[in-house]
Amino acid sequence: MSAPDPAAERPVPTADSTPAEAVPGARLSAESAAPTGTPAEAAPGSRLSAESAPPIVPTRVPWVEVGVFLVVTVGLGWLVCLPLWLSGKGLSDLTFVQLTGQALMFTPLLGTIAALIVQRRRAREPLASIPRRLGLWPLYPVGRVLGGTGLAVLATYLLVLATYLLAGAFGWMRLDLVGLSGFSAQQQALPGLEELPLGAAVAVYLVIVVVNTGATALFAFGEEVGWRGWLLTSLRPLGTWPALLLIGLVWGLWHAPLILLGYNFGRPDLTGLAFMVGGCIALSVLFGWLRLRTGSLWPAVFAHAALNASSGMLLALVLSADSPTPDMALVTVLGVSGWLVSAVVVLVLVLTGQFRRQPEVDVKPPRRNSAPAEE
Repeated sequence: MSAPDPAAERPVPTADSTPAEAVPGARLSAESAAPTGTPAEAAPGSRLSAESAPPIVPTRVPWVEVGVFLVVTVGLGWLVCLPLWLSGKGLSDLTFVQLTGQALMFTPLLGTIAALIVQRRRAREPLASIPRRLGLWPLYPVGRVLGGTGLAVLATYLLVLATYLLAGAFGWMRLDLVGLSGFSAQQQALPGLEELPLGAAVAVYLVIVVVNTGATALFAFGEEVGWRGWLLTSLRPLGTWPALLLIGLVWGLWHAPLILLGYNFGRPDLTGLAFMVGGCIALSVLFGWLRLRTGSLWPAVFAHAALNASSGMLLALVLSADSPTPDMALVTVLGVSGWLVSAVVVLVLVLTGQFRRQPEVDVKPPRRNSAPAEE
Protein backbone atom coordinates (compact mmCIF):
# COMPACT_ATOMS: atom_id res chain seq x y z
CA MET A 1 0.00 0.00 0.00
CA SER A 2 1.25 3.42 -0.81
CA ALA A 3 1.60 6.75 0.88
CA PRO A 4 -0.84 9.56 0.10
CA ASP A 5 -0.64 11.22 -3.31
CA PRO A 6 -0.57 15.00 -2.88
CA ALA A 7 -1.17 15.58 -6.59
CA ALA A 8 -4.39 13.64 -6.61
CA GLU A 9 -5.42 15.00 -3.18
CA ARG A 10 -5.86 11.58 -1.83
CA PRO A 11 -3.52 8.82 -0.64
CA VAL A 12 -2.14 6.54 -3.32
CA PRO A 13 -1.60 2.98 -2.18
CA THR A 14 0.85 0.97 -4.15
CA ALA A 15 0.30 0.75 -3.62
CA ASP A 16 9.59 -17.23 6.48
CA SER A 17 9.94 -19.38 8.41
CA THR A 18 9.45 -22.66 6.63
CA PRO A 19 6.84 -25.28 7.43
CA ALA A 20 9.22 -28.15 7.09
CA GLU A 21 10.00 -29.58 10.48
CA ALA A 22 13.45 -29.64 12.04
CA VAL A 23 15.10 -33.02 11.85
CA PRO A 24 15.93 -34.12 15.39
CA GLY A 25 19.56 -35.12 15.51
CA ALA A 26 20.06 -34.81 11.78
CA ARG A 27 23.45 -33.52 10.69
CA LEU A 28 23.97 -31.42 7.60
CA SER A 29 27.19 -30.99 5.69
CA ALA A 30 28.77 -27.58 5.72
CA GLU A 31 28.55 -27.80 1.93
CA SER A 32 24.85 -28.57 1.93
CA ALA A 33 23.90 -25.89 -0.60
CA ALA A 34 21.93 -27.62 -3.33
CA PRO A 35 20.44 -26.65 -6.69
CA THR A 36 16.84 -25.52 -6.82
CA GLY A 37 14.54 -28.36 -5.93
CA THR A 38 17.38 -30.61 -4.72
CA PRO A 39 17.32 -31.59 -1.04
CA ALA A 40 20.53 -31.01 0.84
CA GLU A 41 22.11 -34.32 1.79
CA ALA A 42 22.67 -35.12 5.42
CA ALA A 43 26.23 -36.01 6.32
CA PRO A 44 27.75 -37.06 9.62
CA GLY A 45 30.41 -35.02 11.30
CA SER A 46 29.16 -31.49 10.80
CA ARG A 47 26.19 -29.37 11.76
CA LEU A 48 24.80 -26.37 9.90
CA SER A 49 23.82 -23.86 12.55
CA ALA A 50 20.76 -21.64 12.23
CA GLU A 51 23.10 -18.66 12.28
CA SER A 52 25.25 -19.79 9.34
CA ALA A 53 22.61 -21.56 7.29
CA PRO A 54 21.24 -19.95 4.14
CA PRO A 55 17.53 -19.19 3.96
CA ILE A 56 15.75 -22.47 3.29
CA VAL A 57 12.84 -23.06 0.97
CA PRO A 58 10.22 -25.47 2.32
CA THR A 59 9.43 -28.67 0.47
CA ARG A 60 5.69 -28.19 1.01
CA VAL A 61 3.44 -25.18 1.38
CA PRO A 62 2.42 -24.74 5.06
CA TRP A 63 -1.24 -24.23 4.24
CA VAL A 64 -2.36 -24.05 7.87
CA GLU A 65 0.06 -21.21 8.56
CA VAL A 66 -0.83 -19.53 5.26
CA GLY A 67 -4.46 -19.61 6.35
CA VAL A 68 -3.56 -18.04 9.69
CA PHE A 69 -1.57 -15.33 7.94
CA LEU A 70 -4.42 -14.46 5.59
CA VAL A 71 -7.13 -14.48 8.25
CA VAL A 72 -5.15 -12.19 10.54
CA THR A 73 -3.89 -9.88 7.79
CA VAL A 74 -7.19 -9.49 5.95
CA GLY A 75 -9.31 -9.49 9.11
CA LEU A 76 -7.25 -6.79 10.78
CA GLY A 77 -7.22 -4.84 7.54
CA TRP A 78 -11.00 -4.60 7.54
CA LEU A 79 -11.01 -3.85 11.27
CA VAL A 80 -8.56 -0.97 10.82
CA CYS A 81 -10.66 0.53 8.02
CA LEU A 82 -14.01 -0.04 9.73
CA PRO A 83 -14.18 3.51 11.21
CA LEU A 84 -14.01 4.94 7.69
CA TRP A 85 -17.01 2.85 6.71
CA LEU A 86 -19.02 3.57 9.86
CA SER A 87 -18.35 7.31 9.95
CA GLY A 88 -20.31 7.96 6.78
CA LYS A 89 -17.62 10.46 5.75
CA GLY A 90 -15.70 8.08 3.54
CA LEU A 91 -12.40 9.60 2.42
CA SER A 92 -13.28 13.23 3.16
CA ASP A 93 -10.98 13.50 6.19
CA LEU A 94 -7.61 13.13 4.47
CA THR A 95 -5.60 13.11 7.69
CA PHE A 96 -7.66 10.28 9.14
CA VAL A 97 -7.46 8.40 5.84
CA GLN A 98 -3.68 8.75 5.87
CA LEU A 99 -3.42 7.44 9.43
CA THR A 100 -5.74 4.57 8.56
CA GLY A 101 -3.64 3.68 5.54
CA GLN A 102 -0.47 3.70 7.61
CA ALA A 103 -2.04 1.43 10.22
CA LEU A 104 -3.27 -0.89 7.46
CA MET A 105 0.29 -1.32 6.21
CA PHE A 106 1.30 -3.05 9.45
CA THR A 107 -1.36 -5.76 9.28
CA PRO A 108 0.83 -8.09 7.14
CA LEU A 109 3.50 -7.82 9.85
CA LEU A 110 0.96 -8.88 12.47
CA GLY A 111 -0.19 -11.69 10.20
CA THR A 112 3.41 -12.83 9.88
CA ILE A 113 3.88 -12.88 13.65
CA ALA A 114 0.71 -14.96 14.07
CA ALA A 115 1.81 -17.40 11.36
CA LEU A 116 5.29 -17.73 12.87
CA ILE A 117 3.82 -18.50 16.30
CA VAL A 118 1.74 -21.31 14.82
CA GLN A 119 4.62 -22.48 12.66
CA ARG A 120 7.06 -22.58 15.55
CA ARG A 121 4.67 -24.67 17.63
CA ARG A 122 4.03 -27.09 14.78
CA ALA A 123 7.55 -27.33 13.39
CA ARG A 124 9.68 -26.44 16.43
CA GLU A 125 11.88 -24.15 14.34
CA PRO A 126 14.68 -22.27 16.16
CA LEU A 127 14.08 -18.57 16.66
CA ALA A 128 17.52 -17.84 15.23
CA SER A 129 16.39 -19.05 11.81
CA ILE A 130 13.50 -16.57 11.47
CA PRO A 131 15.48 -13.49 10.31
CA ARG A 132 17.10 -15.53 7.56
CA ARG A 133 13.83 -17.10 6.47
CA LEU A 134 12.24 -13.66 6.21
CA GLY A 135 15.20 -12.27 4.28
CA LEU A 136 16.10 -9.78 7.02
CA TRP A 137 19.60 -11.14 7.55
CA PRO A 138 22.44 -11.40 6.58
CA LEU A 139 23.31 -8.14 4.84
CA TYR A 140 26.00 -9.78 2.74
CA PRO A 141 27.24 -10.10 0.08
CA VAL A 142 27.24 -6.33 0.49
CA GLY A 143 27.24 -5.64 -3.22
CA ARG A 144 24.22 -7.83 -3.82
CA VAL A 145 22.14 -6.67 -0.87
CA LEU A 146 23.07 -3.04 -0.24
CA GLY A 147 23.98 -2.33 -3.84
CA GLY A 148 20.82 -4.07 -4.97
CA THR A 149 18.79 -1.94 -2.57
CA GLY A 150 20.21 1.29 -3.96
CA LEU A 151 19.63 0.19 -7.54
CA ALA A 152 16.08 -0.90 -6.65
CA VAL A 153 15.29 2.58 -5.33
CA LEU A 154 16.68 4.29 -8.43
CA ALA A 155 14.93 1.83 -10.75
CA THR A 156 11.63 2.47 -8.97
CA TYR A 157 11.93 6.22 -9.52
CA LEU A 158 12.60 5.55 -13.20
CA LEU A 159 9.66 3.14 -13.37
CA VAL A 160 7.33 5.81 -12.00
CA LEU A 161 8.67 8.45 -14.36
CA ALA A 162 8.43 6.11 -17.37
CA THR A 163 4.84 5.37 -16.43
CA TYR A 164 3.93 9.05 -16.54
CA LEU A 165 5.80 9.58 -19.80
CA LEU A 166 3.90 6.71 -21.40
CA ALA A 167 0.59 8.04 -20.09
CA GLY A 168 1.45 11.41 -21.59
CA ALA A 169 2.36 9.80 -24.90
CA PHE A 170 -1.04 8.11 -24.98
CA GLY A 171 -2.72 11.44 -24.33
CA TRP A 172 -4.13 10.36 -20.98
CA MET A 173 -2.69 13.46 -19.33
CA ARG A 174 -0.83 16.59 -20.41
CA LEU A 175 2.80 16.91 -19.37
CA ASP A 176 5.15 19.88 -19.27
CA LEU A 177 8.69 18.52 -19.14
CA VAL A 178 10.40 21.77 -20.14
CA GLY A 179 8.72 24.59 -18.27
CA LEU A 180 7.33 22.38 -15.49
CA SER A 181 4.34 24.70 -15.34
CA GLY A 182 2.38 22.54 -12.93
CA PHE A 183 5.26 22.41 -10.49
CA SER A 184 5.91 26.14 -10.89
CA ALA A 185 2.30 26.90 -10.03
CA GLN A 186 2.60 24.86 -6.84
CA GLN A 187 6.06 26.13 -5.94
CA GLN A 188 4.67 29.20 -4.19
CA ALA A 189 2.81 26.95 -1.77
CA LEU A 190 5.87 24.85 -0.91
CA PRO A 191 7.65 26.22 2.20
CA GLY A 192 11.27 27.04 1.50
CA LEU A 193 10.93 26.69 -2.26
CA GLU A 194 8.85 29.71 -3.16
CA GLU A 195 11.82 32.07 -3.64
CA LEU A 196 14.23 29.64 -5.28
CA PRO A 197 14.97 29.57 -9.01
CA LEU A 198 13.09 26.77 -10.76
CA GLY A 199 16.17 24.58 -11.24
CA ALA A 200 17.19 24.85 -7.59
CA ALA A 201 13.62 24.23 -6.45
CA VAL A 202 13.46 21.05 -8.54
CA ALA A 203 16.76 19.84 -7.07
CA VAL A 204 15.52 20.40 -3.52
CA TYR A 205 12.23 18.75 -4.42
CA LEU A 206 14.01 15.62 -5.66
CA VAL A 207 16.07 15.48 -2.47
CA ILE A 208 12.79 15.56 -0.55
CA VAL A 209 11.62 12.56 -2.60
CA VAL A 210 14.71 10.62 -1.49
CA VAL A 211 14.28 11.69 2.15
CA ASN A 212 10.63 10.65 2.05
CA THR A 213 11.70 7.27 0.73
CA GLY A 214 13.67 6.67 3.90
CA ALA A 215 10.88 8.07 6.04
CA THR A 216 8.27 5.73 4.57
CA ALA A 217 10.48 2.63 4.66
CA LEU A 218 9.11 1.60 8.06
CA PHE A 219 5.57 1.44 6.68
CA ALA A 220 6.77 -0.41 3.58
CA PHE A 221 8.50 -2.90 5.85
CA GLY A 222 5.17 -3.58 7.58
CA GLU A 223 3.84 -4.85 4.28
CA GLU A 224 6.90 -6.42 2.70
CA VAL A 225 7.81 -8.59 5.67
CA GLY A 226 4.46 -10.30 5.13
CA TRP A 227 4.12 -10.42 1.36
CA ARG A 228 7.71 -10.89 0.20
CA GLY A 229 9.23 -12.03 3.50
CA TRP A 230 7.01 -14.75 4.89
CA LEU A 231 4.35 -15.50 2.26
CA LEU A 232 6.64 -15.66 -0.78
CA THR A 233 9.01 -18.03 0.99
CA SER A 234 6.10 -20.20 2.11
CA LEU A 235 4.56 -20.39 -1.38
CA ARG A 236 7.78 -21.09 -3.27
CA PRO A 237 7.10 -24.85 -3.43
CA LEU A 238 4.34 -23.90 -5.90
CA GLY A 239 6.99 -22.54 -8.26
CA THR A 240 8.28 -19.02 -8.79
CA TRP A 241 5.57 -17.74 -11.12
CA PRO A 242 2.54 -19.24 -9.35
CA ALA A 243 3.82 -17.82 -6.06
CA LEU A 244 4.42 -14.33 -7.45
CA LEU A 245 1.07 -14.15 -9.23
CA LEU A 246 -0.91 -15.56 -6.31
CA ILE A 247 0.64 -13.09 -3.89
CA GLY A 248 -0.17 -10.25 -6.28
CA LEU A 249 -3.81 -11.33 -6.38
CA VAL A 250 -4.07 -11.56 -2.59
CA TRP A 251 -2.16 -8.31 -2.12
CA GLY A 252 -4.54 -6.46 -4.40
CA LEU A 253 -7.66 -7.86 -2.73
CA TRP A 254 -6.24 -6.97 0.68
CA HIS A 255 -6.62 -3.29 -0.31
CA ALA A 256 -10.39 -3.73 -0.76
CA PRO A 257 -11.47 -1.89 2.44
CA LEU A 258 -9.99 1.33 1.06
CA ILE A 259 -10.39 0.81 -2.67
CA LEU A 260 -14.13 0.18 -2.33
CA LEU A 261 -14.41 3.62 -0.72
CA GLY A 262 -12.90 5.19 -3.84
CA TYR A 263 -9.32 5.30 -2.57
CA ASN A 264 -6.61 5.64 -5.19
CA PHE A 265 -8.73 5.44 -8.36
CA GLY A 266 -11.91 7.29 -7.44
CA ARG A 267 -13.85 4.17 -8.39
CA PRO A 268 -15.74 2.86 -5.33
CA ASP A 269 -16.72 -0.38 -7.04
CA LEU A 270 -15.32 -3.63 -8.36
CA THR A 271 -13.65 -1.91 -11.30
CA GLY A 272 -11.45 0.02 -8.88
CA LEU A 273 -10.59 -3.22 -7.11
CA ALA A 274 -9.80 -4.87 -10.45
CA PHE A 275 -7.35 -2.09 -11.30
CA MET A 276 -5.73 -2.48 -7.89
CA VAL A 277 -5.36 -6.23 -8.35
CA GLY A 278 -3.80 -5.70 -11.77
CA GLY A 279 -1.34 -3.18 -10.42
CA CYS A 280 -0.43 -5.34 -7.44
CA ILE A 281 0.18 -8.38 -9.64
CA ALA A 282 2.61 -6.36 -11.76
CA LEU A 283 4.41 -5.01 -8.70
CA SER A 284 4.37 -8.42 -7.01
CA VAL A 285 6.42 -9.82 -9.88
CA LEU A 286 8.92 -6.96 -9.72
CA PHE A 287 9.23 -6.75 -5.93
CA GLY A 288 9.24 -10.54 -5.71
CA TRP A 289 12.07 -10.71 -8.21
CA LEU A 290 14.09 -8.32 -6.05
CA ARG A 291 13.54 -10.61 -3.07
CA LEU A 292 14.47 -13.76 -4.96
CA ARG A 293 17.39 -12.32 -6.91
CA THR A 294 19.16 -10.79 -3.91
CA GLY A 295 18.11 -13.30 -1.25
CA SER A 296 17.17 -10.30 0.90
CA LEU A 297 13.95 -8.52 1.79
CA TRP A 298 15.51 -5.05 1.96
CA PRO A 299 15.60 -4.23 -1.77
CA ALA A 300 11.86 -4.92 -1.94
CA VAL A 301 11.22 -2.85 1.19
CA PHE A 302 13.02 0.20 -0.15
CA ALA A 303 11.60 -0.21 -3.66
CA HIS A 304 8.13 -0.18 -2.10
CA ALA A 305 9.07 2.88 -0.06
CA ALA A 306 10.45 4.60 -3.16
CA LEU A 307 7.19 3.95 -4.97
CA ASN A 308 5.18 5.37 -2.09
CA ALA A 309 7.37 8.45 -1.84
CA SER A 310 7.72 9.26 -5.52
CA SER A 311 4.36 8.47 -7.12
CA GLY A 312 2.55 11.64 -6.12
CA MET A 313 5.58 13.92 -6.03
CA LEU A 314 6.83 13.03 -9.51
CA LEU A 315 3.33 13.42 -10.90
CA ALA A 316 3.16 16.92 -9.44
CA LEU A 317 6.54 17.65 -11.00
CA VAL A 318 5.73 16.71 -14.61
CA LEU A 319 2.00 17.43 -14.88
CA SER A 320 1.16 20.50 -16.94
CA ALA A 321 -0.67 23.34 -15.21
CA ASP A 322 -3.43 23.21 -17.84
CA SER A 323 -3.90 19.44 -17.74
CA PRO A 324 -7.31 18.12 -16.72
CA THR A 325 -7.31 15.89 -13.67
CA PRO A 326 -5.97 12.58 -15.00
CA ASP A 327 -7.72 9.25 -14.57
CA MET A 328 -5.57 7.46 -11.99
CA ALA A 329 -6.69 4.09 -13.35
CA LEU A 330 -4.84 4.94 -16.55
CA VAL A 331 -1.80 7.03 -15.63
CA THR A 332 -0.31 5.63 -12.40
CA VAL A 333 1.99 2.70 -11.76
CA LEU A 334 -1.03 0.78 -10.49
CA GLY A 335 -3.00 1.66 -13.62
CA VAL A 336 -2.84 0.68 -17.26
CA SER A 337 0.25 2.73 -18.07
CA GLY A 338 2.07 1.13 -15.16
CA TRP A 339 1.02 -2.34 -16.25
CA LEU A 340 2.54 -1.76 -19.68
CA VAL A 341 5.83 -0.41 -18.36
CA SER A 342 6.07 -3.20 -15.79
CA ALA A 343 5.37 -5.79 -18.49
CA VAL A 344 8.30 -4.52 -20.54
CA VAL A 345 10.60 -4.68 -17.51
CA VAL A 346 9.45 -8.20 -16.64
CA LEU A 347 9.94 -9.32 -20.24
CA VAL A 348 13.53 -8.07 -20.18
CA LEU A 349 14.15 -9.89 -16.89
CA VAL A 350 12.72 -13.11 -18.29
CA LEU A 351 14.69 -12.93 -21.54
CA THR A 352 17.92 -12.34 -19.63
CA GLY A 353 17.28 -15.28 -17.30
CA GLN A 354 17.05 -13.16 -14.16
CA PHE A 355 14.24 -15.18 -12.59
CA ARG A 356 16.45 -18.28 -12.64
CA ARG A 357 19.10 -16.59 -10.50
CA GLN A 358 17.98 -17.18 -6.93
CA PRO A 359 20.72 -17.48 -4.29
CA GLU A 360 18.56 -18.96 -1.51
CA VAL A 361 17.58 -22.15 -3.30
CA ASP A 362 18.37 -24.74 -0.64
CA VAL A 363 15.47 -27.02 0.11
CA LYS A 364 14.92 -28.23 3.63
CA PRO A 365 14.61 -32.00 3.95
CA PRO A 366 11.20 -33.28 5.07
CA ARG A 367 10.85 -34.17 8.71
CA ARG A 368 11.95 -37.64 9.73
CA ASN A 369 11.04 -39.45 12.91
CA SER A 370 14.66 -40.05 13.74
CA ALA A 371 18.11 -38.95 12.71
CA PRO A 372 19.91 -40.75 9.87
CA ALA A 373 21.92 -43.68 11.10
CA GLU A 374 25.63 -43.04 11.58
CA GLU A 375 27.89 -45.13 9.40
